[in-house]
Amino acid sequence: MSAGTEKIVSSIISDAQIKAESILAEVEKEKESILSEGEAQAVAEKEKILENAEKQANMRYQQIISEAKMNSRRMELEAREEIIEEAFQKAEEKLKEIASSDASEYKTSLEKVITEAGVEIGGGDLVIFVKESDITKIKGSLPSIENSISGKTNTPTKLEIGENINTIGGVIVKTKNGEIEVNNTIEARMLRFKKSLRSEVARILFK
Repeated sequence: MSAGTEKIVSSIISDAQIKAESILAEVEKEKESILSEGEAQAVAEKEKILENAEKQANMRYQQIISEAKMNSRRMELEAREEIIEEAFQKAEEKLKEIASSDASEYKTSLEKVITEAGVEIGGGDLVIFVKESDITKIKGSLPSIENSISGKTNTPTKLEIGENINTIGGVIVKTKNGEIEVNNTIEARMLRFKKSLRSEVARILFK
């Protein structure tokens, strides 16, 4: 090969090497750019996934806390209701005990609820119904009860004792024709006053 030819070949090879190196450099640069973008995208995706996971975790946490608070409140209300019911049961047992005894306070209470019922009806000819053991407790007091009802209603009142009833205590009073009735038994009065008493019992128990 002549010196001129070698020079041309050498120049071509040199140019090719420069071009090749330039191309390789561009390729490397592009590769790094792609890798960098890929890493950035991966990080962004990772952060997005973590962010979503964190949001879901927070939502689930709040849900669990909310459910726990609701369950706690429900259990508290149920426990309070149970205690209130127990208080009423004990009160009923105590009243039953008093009503089964010869306690003067029960006799006085019995006369009072008969009078209240007679006044509510408006006096007149009335029939009173009590349990068998209460007949002797009120029999001697009927004239004074009649006078009390008559005085409060301005209506002459006559009381007679009807059939025995099955009750803890107290009385049922009816007009003689049976058209009007006032149930003042212990069970009926407790049922009537239970709603208003419940808030008072709760206030005392849970103050």
